[in-house]
Amino acid sequence: MIHIASTTAEEQDLIKEGKLLPVMEHFYTIQGEGMYTGVASYFIRLGGCDVGCHWCDVKDSWDAEKHPLTDVDELVELATSQAKTIIITGGEPLMWDLTYLTKKLHEKGARIHIETSGAYPLSGEIDWVCLSPKKTMLPLDDVCEAAHELKCIIFNQHDFQFAEEQAARVGENCTLFLQTEWGKREKNLPLIIDYVKENPKWRYSLQTHKYLDIP
Repeated sequence: MIHIASTTAEEQDLIKEGKLLPVMEHFYTIQGEGMYTGVASYFIRLGGCDVGCHWCDVKDSWDAEKHPLTDVDELVELATSQAKTIIITGGEPLMWDLTYLTKKLHEKGARIHIETSGAYPLSGEIDWVCLSPKKTMLPLDDVCEAAHELKCIIFNQHDFQFAEEQAARVGENCTLFLQTEWGKREKNLPLIIDYVKENPKWRYSLQTHKYLDIP
């Protein structure tokens, strides 16, 4: 768990209990990628990440100090009043103890998804694990085993090999996706299409939300 220097002792206790979390943003939208593309979902993006992907498109999430500590009970009320599919993302959300947040979401009848690099242990009650592994900090075995969906980002040619290495670590029922890094889409899209055609265990994940210009 990250230590947030600017917090009081009381706030630190609430963070440890999972009752306060640094939230970069939260919003109601349509899931744009992966297995649940097109599903109305409420996203909770937590601040804090030390995985350090150079092509990350939400680098503002990395520093947890930048993001307001948010009362989890209030956040749960707001999220579940708008959607029953809740997606916890980041940053790297597993840097925080998600036990309290997910318990409260389940009490409200929500289905909980998480998008994670897998670099930290799972916590809380998660219904769907989307694992997006990174070379800088490899995923833990228990997260690989729990993954329902593996989403590998293709930035360069070597990433196809990395994707296969990670696919060998997940369960046989895990759905496999390849997704281009957005800035390289024009070059990588035809490469991924050809790769999927040659290796049909994979699917292509298209970031539809970016084409639709929605969050």
